[in-house]
Amino acid sequence: MRKIQLSVLLLAAAGTTCFAQQWEFGGGGGASFLPGVPVSGAIGSATAGFQAGVSAGAFAGQNLYNHLSGEIHYAFQQSNLKLQSGGSEATFSGVAHVLHYDLVYHTNKKDSRTQYYVSGGAGLKIFRGTGAEQAYQPLSQFGYFTKTQALKPMATFAVGVRYALRPRVYLRTEFRDYITAFPTDLITPAPGTKYGSLLNDFVPMITLSYEY
Repeated sequence: MRKIQLSVLLLAAAGTTCFAQQWEFGGGGGASFLPGVPVSGAIGSATAGFQAGVSAGAFAGQNLYNHLSGEIHYAFQQSNLKLQSGGSEATFSGVAHVLHYDLVYHTNKKDSRTQYYVSGGAGLKIFRGTGAEQAYQPLSQFGYFTKTQALKPMATFAVGVRYALRPRVYLRTEFRDYITAFPTDLITPAPGTKYGSLLNDFVPMITLSYEY
């Protein structure tokens, strides 16, 4: 009988803990800056990558402990492909979809008006070339644009500040880096050229969120 009573008490305590955990939902926008990767070969050098573009996304998070949260994020990016060498540039329309899960460490407790945080996580990034392929493309000696898509595993890190505008309503500003392998399916290296392997995507964002 005592074992049953103890089990009931433990289940009740666990249920209370789960109920006490708060959830946070938000969305916002920002910009995407991709430095690109170096391209080298006997014919010269260039840079392959993506133009700066807009980024918009949403997230849902659960406050696990006083200083730790878990969040799932989705972002859409307008990221046109580009090849650049000297004063010449070739471009091709493109977009990207980003999905990842983060663990977020807060320097202050969740009830503090201002919080600084760092986060790290992993997920997937889908690159899509959406332009029209052409028989002739400028800078084709360095690579070719293709109307296809590539899915890449991704790591992500961020630092930011969360500020309470009013009870349960927050303004978040953050700077994030998405790190993936370079999608050579979209920008295919020309014969005899070598591309850098890692692509960084630096994304400053402003987000509004609600907690309950």
